[in-house]
Amino acid sequence: MTKFNKSSILYLFLIFAPISFFLDQFRSDSTLLFLVSIISLIPLAKLIGDSTEHLASHYGSTVGSLLNVTFGNAAEIIIGTIAISAGLIDLVKASIIGAILGNIMLIFGLSMIVGGLRHKEQSFNRENAGLQSSMIFLSIIGLAIPTLLAITVFQSDSVNGETKIQLLSDSVAIILIFVYAAAIIFTFVTHRYLFTYTAHSNENNTSTSMEIKHWTKRKSFLILGLSMLGVVVVSEILVGSVEETGKNVGFGEMFVGAIIVGIVGNAAEHSSAILLARKGKIDLSIGIAAGSGTQIALFVVPILVFAGIALDQPFTLEFTLYELVTLFLAAIILNLIAHDGKSNWFEGVMLTAVYIVIALGFYFLG
Repeated sequence: MTKFNKSSILYLFLIFAPISFFLDQFRSDSTLLFLVSIISLIPLAKLIGDSTEHLASHYGSTVGSLLNVTFGNAAEIIIGTIAISAGLIDLVKASIIGAILGNIMLIFGLSMIVGGLRHKEQSFNRENAGLQSSMIFLSIIGLAIPTLLAITVFQSDSVNGETKIQLLSDSVAIILIFVYAAAIIFTFVTHRYLFTYTAHSNENNTSTSMEIKHWTKRKSFLILGLSMLGVVVVSEILVGSVEETGKNVGFGEMFVGAIIVGIVGNAAEHSSAILLARKGKIDLSIGIAAGSGTQIALFVVPILVFAGIALDQPFTLEFTLYELVTLFLAAIILNLIAHDGKSNWFEGVMLTAVYIVIALGFYFLG
């Protein structure tokens, strides 16, 4: 019952969605509009996650996994697509990097701290953590190649260089999404036995929450559709207010994208990961944190590249060196901490500290 009540409390923030709409209609202060839309996105993203979870209880674990892949990052994809259509390319790129960093460092770190304060040492599935770490490294390579070529080989060729970078980005996007599809098959079909502990724990956790109240298929689909519509409307308001808000409060576009927008889309999952770690289910917590980071790197990024093509807004995988370096260093420290399959609160402190240092860098970067 406790978990259900906490979810209900979070749903109370849905009131901010219509408030943001009315504030936008009356042309209210952009900073207030930005804050209200940010808050309203959190319960909307949770509704999307909850509806797919309830649908999974009707259709089984395999279909449920596919639903999670399809809709689990819907908020990030919608926000990113709307921002791309508005021409805020740098903001979207920063939000991608920030979302990955937030998942694999901040949330992973906070989960270790919260779990470590109640349990001296916790064990988790090394195979799963190793797979997630490897896929993140793969995605870094995919993001690095276009960037390195853009600042070296193609820098002097301003005419053909942009076309080549776009073509290379499109090709890399196809490869990344293919690898992600292969990872799903590997995890849930051919090598499922390697991840039985995580899967089993997830099923137990789901069944426990589902014992309280099941949503029907019709209700689940209805809530999924309405919540996605709400995310679309609120995201447009958010994107429309982000530039002026940044100027008003002194935050640069990079900081807003990486630290604020990058965390919002997964805020509901973040809270779930931390609560699970507190209950001693660090394996599930890491699965959510690292898995969300991997989904963004290998699934959301290609989708946004394709969205740029559809919207006739070139979206390449050319990032700044700071973004790539921080992502690379984050992947290294994640691998070093997770390689032994054990966690404690001090490792969480280290991960969280590194994230704060990186966040400060984004602040001074502008």
